Order: sequence, then structure tokens, then C-alpha cells
Amino acid sequence: MLPITGYTDKLSIRPGGALEVKVSSQSALPYHVQLTRVTCADPNPAGPGWKETPIDSAINTSYPSRVQPYHLGSYMLVDAVNAPPPITPTLTLDALVYPTSPTRGIQGIIDTGPLSIFINELGYLCSELDHTTVFKLTDFGPLSERHWYRVLCSYDGTKGLLSLACTRVGTHSNHLMKQQEFQCPLTNTLPEIHKISVACLLQSKPYAFFNGKIEAPTIQSKALSFDAAKAAEPFETKTDIFARWDFSLGIQSDVTTDIGPNQLHGSLHNVPTRAVKSSAWSGQEMCWRHAPNEYAAIHFHDDDAGDFGWETDFILDIPNNFACGFYSINLTNDAGKDAIPFYVCAPRGIRKADICVIIPTFTYIVYGNYVRFDYGEAWEQRASDWNAYPHSPGAHPDYGLSTYNHHSDESGVAYSSRFRPLLNLRPGYLIFPHDMGSGLRHVQADTHLLAWLEDCGYAYDIMTDEELHLEGVASIQNYPVVLTGTHPEYHTAESWQAFSDYKDLGGRLCYLGGNGFYWRIAVHPETPGILEIRRAESGIRVWASEPGEYYNAFDGQYGGLWTRNGRPPQQLVGVGFTSQGDFVGSYYRKNADADNPRASWMFKDIQDDILGDFGLSGGGAAGFEVDRAEPRFGTPANALIVASSEGHSDFFMAVPEEMMTPLANLANAPMDELIRSDMVFFETPSGGAVFSVGSITFCGSLPHNNFKNNISTLLRNVIDRFVNPDPFDYPLA
Repeated sequence: MLPITGYTDKLSIRPGGALEVKVSSQSALPYHVQLTRVTCADPNPAGPGWKETPIDSAINTSYPSRVQPYHLGSYMLVDAVNAPPPITPTLTLDALVYPTSPTRGIQGIIDTGPLSIFINELGYLCSELDHTTVFKLTDFGPLSERHWYRVLCSYDGTKGLLSLACTRVGTHSNHLMKQQEFQCPLTNTLPEIHKISVACLLQSKPYAFFNGKIEAPTIQSKALSFDAAKAAEPFETKTDIFARWDFSLGIQSDVTTDIGPNQLHGSLHNVPTRAVKSSAWSGQEMCWRHAPNEYAAIHFHDDDAGDFGWETDFILDIPNNFACGFYSINLTNDAGKDAIPFYVCAPRGIRKADICVIIPTFTYIVYGNYVRFDYGEAWEQRASDWNAYPHSPGAHPDYGLSTYNHHSDESGVAYSSRFRPLLNLRPGYLIFPHDMGSGLRHVQADTHLLAWLEDCGYAYDIMTDEELHLEGVASIQNYPVVLTGTHPEYHTAESWQAFSDYKDLGGRLCYLGGNGFYWRIAVHPETPGILEIRRAESGIRVWASEPGEYYNAFDGQYGGLWTRNGRPPQQLVGVGFTSQGDFVGSYYRKNADADNPRASWMFKDIQDDILGDFGLSGGGAAGFEVDRAEPRFGTPANALIVASSEGHSDFFMAVPEEMMTPLANLANAPMDELIRSDMVFFETPSGGAVFSVGSITFCGSLPHNNFKNNISTLLRNVIDRFVNPDPFDYPLA
């Protein structure tokens, strides 16, 4: 746990709004706050430097320290204090379970207080009575991972008997149930059930979180006859139901529905994964909306992270005259420091500049707290040498993972939340410790663009993905020029459509990154700020969604690549992801289209044929993840390819979605031709235009030589023409 850290309730805010700041400080002494505006977040001493300006604010003072608790692990919780109690000292707990790491410690299945059922650290089914006596089913060996089981625990205080039973589901031994009976104290005391948990055990707080799927947890207020249970289909018995939760209902929600008479609806905590296959999945239907009864399970993980739920320490009121930009709330106590980032957008409906930069906050959140494989001594050494941000998610996985990580049970992380400290969003954070430049991506790399705009004297407003998602094209339609960041990879249908509508309305769009508009995501309908990704079918990815689980839980739509959703990036910006390699940048070479009068203006004062053979991101403007034009995927017929990259290393490979065989690809082109970045320009029928660079490392070249270089000149020429209100002639009219 960090000495001091925190987060805000929003990642972007408009003037006149209020930002709630939540801090956890380990110190016994007060901590101090200083607000700053960040113009460059690159700590590399060979670059423009880490630049932030202190801002006068009422929050710049000291606050009492306190530790704000949190825990990882998802579960369901039910308040049963008002439910009618059982009329006899009898209970039965019943569920279908699909453990994914059955030997990873004690894992709760159902806990009612007086009676619980769980698996122990060796994977055996167990029960605990009154938090004192544990019983273990030894006749049924340890549960195997990734198999469905029906588990039951029956208790009869009047007979002094407790029974445990288990059977494998979906095999020829489906009805060969193993059962053991145990003696326990005789009693006529009625069980008192105040709280119920599923997927964990309860004491003063939840613990022993379950890894795997649980389906149809049921509590009956009688001791179920196992002879009857063996002869019946699971959960066929309908009498004496205390509670029965049907997870096929409300899949888009964090509420679980009790279909029993007491209506003990539950709440899900730390966003377990819904819209997953249950024991009845037939393989005949791939969309949970079409057969919800086949998706009646929830996948819980012991390292799920949702909303940490910290209390607010202080509120930052954003004045009406606050400038757009990237800001940081700097926290300091006697043991350490941290910085909480946020963005101030333009007031709603008011344009203060001709240029609007769209900050890709959805992509930031999806990558939030990425525990990278290359974290280690080299990272720590460079962070120390450069006085960079000192904390890495690799050293602090206790703040939750990113969707580029695996859960402890090796399933992919499908959800990411901004309601927690996201360490890799901090100013000065490093990604690659061995890069010949600064080794930056995302938040920090995008400040190369902000620093360039400020150095050039361009006024700019800011919007983020969230404004586009919530407000659509209305948030940006009045801007003559819109710029993207270096890696706008993840988009909802709404944010994608906002860009498309802006282009269609005659806007001038500069796509200044690579691997953009690639994955489709969904926003939690009840808790915006929690995002979902299903890594379906293909694409460069670190994990793959299970077959039959390609549809988002949050919005019910098909997930995965935008290309698989019929919206390739080439349709929007003329280029699309084609290749990825190591974090090394190459250069562009001008093509014949650079001399076309429709585009030659952008090379004013540039005599070089080689563009961007320098930079703070991998040493060149064209690298790491690159995009190319492809008419088959929607690059407009009037698109000019004014420059293309060359000289990429052998580490670069084509994206898998274009590979048909090891020797053939969708473009029917030599493999080497797929490894390139295309710089593209095209006009739109409504008088607008699009300029795309197709490379993540492009903006890293802007600060080179104190912002005086051919990449800087090129972009300045493009923006100056795009700001000019004269319409572009559409050549295909």
C-alpha cells in the first residue's frame, strides 16, 4: 500500500463543476495538497522536461490523514434482516459451481451466518456451522478446475445431523452424488440470518473470495432430502424456498434477482463478470440476450476491482474561468507523495479555441494499472535517475489490474474502473525502461502534443472520450479542427459515432496516433467509469474471450474489434492497424502523392524526403504500432498516401485478423508490404478533410530540437490549413 494515494470521482470536468477528491494517507501527520497544471509529463532530461505550473486554489492546504480501506475480490451481498426467519432449525444450501482455481485457498460459496458452504485450500467441499465447526466431504475428491458441480449442504438441528453432497454436472456420472453425514449438536434454536453472501465468507467484512462461476445459489428453510435431490433436476424442488437467485435476470446490472417468496435481491460488489456461459449452455446460441437461461452464471474473481468506495476528503470547485488542460492534484505526506490527474474540458456549448484535443480517457482506463512483464530493476533505476513518478502497478497489484492482465485464475480481466488509484496515469510515469527515448505511452506521451501546441502558441480546448460518449457530436461539432492523441484505441459506439458525425459535418480531423478505433467497449449502465472489453475472435490481444462470451454484459452488443462490427478504422480515418513490433520508431519517406497539389501545401518549408528519423518515442516518428491504408477495408478512393514508413525491424509482425494462412493475407500482398505506416490525407464531401499519421510514436517527434523539425513543420502546416475556413474541394464530386 502506498504511503499516500487517491482518486477523483471524475477524470474530466467542465468549469463550474465540482470534483470530489478521495485520499488515503498512511501517516499520523496531516498531508498537504498543491494543484498544478501540467503541460508536459515527460521526465526525460533529454526532452522538454516535466513541466507543471502551481495553480492558486482553495484546496492548497493541509488535511488530516486517514487510511481508507478497500479490498479486491467480487461477491454478492444480501440484506436479509427483514426476511421471515425459518420456522424450524433446518437449512439447505444448494448451488452449481465451476471452480477455476480450487486449490487457491479457502473460497466461500454461500454464507448465511449460521451455516456456510465453501471449498478448502485443498479443493474439498466443506461446511461450517455457527462459525465454529467445520465439516469436510472426503468421499468426493477435491474439485477439479473448470468443471461444473452441484454442491449441497443440509442441516437439521432437531436431528443433530449435517450432510454434505456433491456431484459432477454434465457427465455420465451426473446423478452419482457422493454424500456424507456428520453428527452435530441437537438444538431447537432457529437460525438467525441477517446477511447472506455468495462467492465469499462473511465475518466483520468479506473474505475467502471464490474464483470461478456460480449459478442458481439457493437457500431452503428445510433439510432437503438427498434421495429426492438425486432423482430431481437441479433446483426443481419449489417448496420451502428461503431464497433462490436467478443470475440470468438483469445481466446488465449489479443487482441479482431473488425469484423466491422473500424477494431478497442481492447486490454485486467489485464487478464480477456476467454474460458468461452457465451449466446449461448448449452451444446453439452465442448471444446471451437470445438465450439468457444459458448464461445464468456469474464469474467471480478474488482480484476483481470495482469502485473502491472511498469517502471524499475535499472538493475542488472548478471556476468558470478555468483554462482547459491537464491538471494534477499533488499529495505529499511525511512518507511519500502522489499525484491525481484530471482534465478540464471546455464549458458546454462554448468554444474558446479553434482546436479541440480529444483525450482518449477510455483507452487510459482500459490500460489502467497495467502490470507489465518488464517491470523490474531497470524500471526502478530509470525512474530514480530521472526523478520520474516512483510507483509502478507492477509493485502494487493490490490496486487492481488492467484489462491487459489475467486474473489469478488465468481468465482475462474484462472490466476496468477509474474509481481507484490508477498509477500509470500519473504525470511522469514511465512505461519502457530500455527505450532509447523517453519510453512513454498514453497520458504521458499525449503531453508531447500538448507541449507542442503550447510552444507553437496554439490555443486549444479539451474534450475526452467520456464527453463524446455522453453528448455525441454536439460536444465537438463547432470546432474547426479536432486532434486525437497518440493511441485512441478503445471506443464505445457513441464515441466512435461522434468522430464519424464530426467528419461528415465537414470537420477537419487529425488522427495523430496509431492502432486507433480498434476495440469496441461498453460503459457500465449504473456506474459510468467502469468499462468492459470482450476480446472476441481476433486482433492482437493478451487474452481471448471464451467461445460464446463475445457479447458485452453492459450493453448486450457484440464486442471485439470494430472491424468485426463492420466499422474498420479505414472507413473513419483512412488507415487502420496493420503491424506491431518493439518500441522502436523508424521514419517516413515522402511518396509521389506528396507532390499532388491537393496535398503539397502540407510540405511547405520541408525539403527533406525523410520525415521523422528522430524523436522521444523509440527514436522515430513511425513505430511500435502502425496503421496503413487499405481500400478493401474502406480507405476512401480519393485518399492520398503522402508518405510511408520503411526500415522496420524484424520484430514487427502483421496483425492476426488479416492473416489467412502463414503465407496469405486479406490484402493479397507480400507480407513486407503490410509492415508500414501510411500518412494519409483526404477530403470529405462536406468540405472537410482528414489527416492521419498512422503511428503511435509520431507525436514523440514533435519536441525534437526544441520543437523545430520537419514533423513539427508538417503538423503546423496541416493545422494552419485546417483552421482556415475555406472549404476543401471534394475531387470525386
